[in-house]
Amino acid sequence: MATFATSEQLLVIIDPAARQTDGESVRIAKDVLSAGAAAKVCLPDSPEEFARALGRRGSRRPVVIGDDHALLRAVTLLHREREPAGCGLSVVPVGETSLARSLGVPGGAVAAARTVLDGVERRLDLLVDDSDGLVLTDVTIPPTRAAAVREPLAPSGPWYRTLLSRTLPARPPRLAAVPSPGPARLRVQLDGETVVDLDQPVEAVTVTPGSYGLAEVEIHPLSVGAEATPVRASGRTVTVVGADFRYRADARLSGPVRRRTWRVLEGAWGLVLPSA
Repeated sequence: MATFATSEQLLVIIDPAARQTDGESVRIAKDVLSAGAAAKVCLPDSPEEFARALGRRGSRRPVVIGDDHALLRAVTLLHREREPAGCGLSVVPVGETSLARSLGVPGGAVAAARTVLDGVERRLDLLVDDSDGLVLTDVTIPPTRAAAVREPLAPSGPWYRTLLSRTLPARPPRLAAVPSPGPARLRVQLDGETVVDLDQPVEAVTVTPGSYGLAEVEIHPLSVGAEATPVRASGRTVTVVGADFRYRADARLSGPVRRRTWRVLEGAWGLVLPSA
């Protein structure tokens, strides 16, 4: 855990979608940050400019003003640099921010900006799958609550069309049109040991980065009559095998795949959160 002095220099990266979605919140956050610390403000108009700004941060502490997609983009870039462990990230949520809020980042431009200045860095575990995709909060198989996820107001312009073609995390698709799936037949393995096999249908599997480098897994078997007791276990690697299953990771719909493995990176990244 680390605290920060207000004399520290900040690199404030304002996501272009945030500028279009809620320019007033962006202005308020920028004013609070500039009044409390030496802040260099960057206004990238493309994924390449976003990446260059973050890569040239030097000793400045990065602050992202934007939605959940901007947060995921920043963590992904730091992971590719193999730098998330040495770089505490701050976020001022603007737009669709359910992911940031679930991680403990306060809502509201003023409260979030004050947290950037006065908060503490907390080390968080991270899930990395076998395609190098990152998960900050949880994985749900199958994605049973699709209708609860909404896509933020989509900005326009060539930078956004370019963004969708890149390998950085794309903005979450509209999931309301995805039908609720039925029970799935999945083999779930923790550290190579089978917990549930294909002969036992399941209603849902949730994988969450827990603590001490372990992933927490909760499996809900298909209930017939009385509600079945969930199976809970933990391990450092989780492998799920099944027939063309989809999953939701950090509110992003992925798949179909027939096999996916997640491993835990302990304390792999730092997020600045309220001190109390």
